[in-house]
Amino acid sequence: MPLPDPLHVKPFTRPVRGEIALPGSKSLTNRALLLAALSDRPVTLTGALFSEDTHLMSEALRKLGFAVGADPSALTLQVSAQSNGFAPGNAELDVGLAGTAARFLTALCAAAPRGVYRLDGVAQMRKRPMKGLIDSLRQLGAEIRCLGEEGFFPLEIHARGLRGGAVELDASESSQLLSALLMVAPRAAAPVEIRLGGTVRRTFVEMTLRLMAEFGVRLPHSGDFTLFSCAPARYAAPASYAIEPDATAASYFQALPLVAGGTLRLNGLRPPGSGLQGDSAFADVIERVRERPRGEMFAQDFHEISDTFLTLAAIAPLLPGPTRITGIAHTRKQETDRVAGMARELRKLGQQVTEMDDSLEIHPRPLVAGQEIETYRDHRFAMSFGILGCHDLRRDGTPWLAIRDPACCAKTFPHFFELLESVRAKSLGS
Repeated sequence: MPLPDPLHVKPFTRPVRGEIALPGSKSLTNRALLLAALSDRPVTLTGALFSEDTHLMSEALRKLGFAVGADPSALTLQVSAQSNGFAPGNAELDVGLAGTAARFLTALCAAAPRGVYRLDGVAQMRKRPMKGLIDSLRQLGAEIRCLGEEGFFPLEIHARGLRGGAVELDASESSQLLSALLMVAPRAAAPVEIRLGGTVRRTFVEMTLRLMAEFGVRLPHSGDFTLFSCAPARYAAPASYAIEPDATAASYFQALPLVAGGTLRLNGLRPPGSGLQGDSAFADVIERVRERPRGEMFAQDFHEISDTFLTLAAIAPLLPGPTRITGIAHTRKQETDRVAGMARELRKLGQQVTEMDDSLEIHPRPLVAGQEIETYRDHRFAMSFGILGCHDLRRDGTPWLAIRDPACCAKTFPHFFELLESVRAKSLGS
């Protein structure tokens, strides 16, 4: 059933208990879809995420001639008919607001042997950084035309393959720019050398490199991640590949016991350092939050795990001392300006917030009830403040916080609020 808009979050009146199954990782699902398309045999992805972002990626691959079978009940996606890829020769691809799909499909189409491809998304997507990737692909011989503002969507790509060579890339605005280039580099006619300028979130680049290796291509690089070398190669994909549960999605449920008490088991989630996802480190952040002395400032650099900073920021009003979050300047150019948006919504709830270009400092104040949280069409605002709303502020179980446009969670976690309600029901013993 459609969620009401706004959605009034029901607080937990009993401590959290039970266990849940998390959706598959969005980052891994869309990377694996791309690598499967570049492989030469059918590949079945198990535990895959079914959401708006992965649907957009799957649908775009279909329009490019690949066969993508989907079984939502079994959580499987199968990519096949790779030899038919790019056979249509022309396609118009819609990426919505999916940054992974936008960057990965741009690189894929630029590496195609032929065809004309037009890529566009929603208005917000036309503001998201693309220039570094576009410039690098052009250095490799791609013909990419920006149909609006230079360096942004919409794009028209006249494909003729990539010739290879040396390129420089600034991926400081998004690690996806580098990941996209790395994954298509083996398709170039000659070796590709990528020299990185600026800083990059290493966790997501490491995820890309490790996934590429699992699909048969190991890519040499310097230890400091400033230089990558890739010779022409073919992906040798496994027949079946298991997608890890989403570590970013897990952050909301890892934070829930801090809001409502109790404990919650997250089935299948890899512990920090044992899987491919850097955001698994949020579990360590939560443990540090639990252990800090009352009244002491809690400080955390979120540069490497910035998708989870909103989770901590949203529950900061309930913590026993101020919270300082740094390393988040690049999130101003994601689905929305996440730094400014978070400051705005927390102030609406009565909190004292200091906003800098790269940081937020939150000093808890009594929460103001009866507010509606603006989500800016950003799923992470909806889910983060959905967890805060589980706090029983009035001590009588009545909702005190409402979430506008809760359906925006469909981008990566379509059943988030349904799952949250099931956890609340279990905590009541029903």
